[in-house]
Amino acid sequence: MHDGYAIETERLTRKFGEIVAVNSVSLRIKYGEIFGLLGPNGAGKTTLTHILCTILPPTSGTAKVVGHDVCKEPDEVRSSIGIVFQEPSLDSNLTGWENLDFHGRMYGMSSEERKARIEEVLSLVGLTNRANSLVKTYSGGMKRRLEIARGLMHRPKILFLDEPTLGLDAQTRRVVWEQIEKLNQTEKITIVLTTHYIEEADYLCDRVGIIDMGRIVALDTPQALKDKLEGDVVYLKVDNLKKFLQIFQRSGLVKGVKVTSDSLQLQVSNGSKTIPKIIETVRRKGGQVHEVSLKRPSLEDVFINFTGKAIREEGPDAASRFRMPGHWRR
Repeated sequence: MHDGYAIETERLTRKFGEIVAVNSVSLRIKYGEIFGLLGPNGAGKTTLTHILCTILPPTSGTAKVVGHDVCKEPDEVRSSIGIVFQEPSLDSNLTGWENLDFHGRMYGMSSEERKARIEEVLSLVGLTNRANSLVKTYSGGMKRRLEIARGLMHRPKILFLDEPTLGLDAQTRRVVWEQIEKLNQTEKITIVLTTHYIEEADYLCDRVGIIDMGRIVALDTPQALKDKLEGDVVYLKVDNLKKFLQIFQRSGLVKGVKVTSDSLQLQVSNGSKTIPKIIETVRRKGGQVHEVSLKRPSLEDVFINFTGKAIREEGPDAASRFRMPGHWRR
């Protein structure tokens, strides 16, 4: 039984000049959970992770990882965490075994410790039969799994995964998800992952923090976040969005309405029964329906509800724009 939280932050902020990359973030992440930071590129996910991993100092606020202050006790934090960065950081001219052995040496593990642990982590990620192959012969998914294994070598209490399936095909992504779930269960390890894949956060995470413009705008379990929308969502493409936004705001047909991109997002209790009435209202008011669709609430809808926009590529995070390094030294 652990006391306190795996991670605690209080009004954590990081600025790059006039750019506020992380904006007054207060978090409590429990031991043993898979916690996801969901948001588009540029939202502040990587910058926040870099602060928690002691790569970047905060501009203001505080953060504790496994009870250690990231500014006052960086060595203690680093010895307690494992990291898998967005960018590949394996030595392609070494074998899988040699990459893991080198990492173990960096952490002062004895020869016997390294041998036993390498066998364990390779088995965990399903790479035992490729241990002696050069990494340059690995597929993209195998490289990601080896990086996860490397992050586990020194038995960290927390594993940070920054966009762990970025660039992988759908089938390989699913394999990596299964490996992450297995690690969480068998190693009893806290996992913090960043992602802009809605399905990834929904499938993997015990709790999700939706991050936008450096702020956590919503935080709960995936199901609880979806339940907050209270009903079905109807997407309606019509002429003159502003006009029909005002019409439906005054209408008793819907529980909520907002403009998202080129559509109206309507919250309704029963979509299948309400859509014919919505279409009739548009026609009666002199409009034309170009497209209508019905969805049960998803994390995508939750994100749109809290941010007013869909998740999309928005350029690199502030840390990347300022060319922050993708590694640190212990």
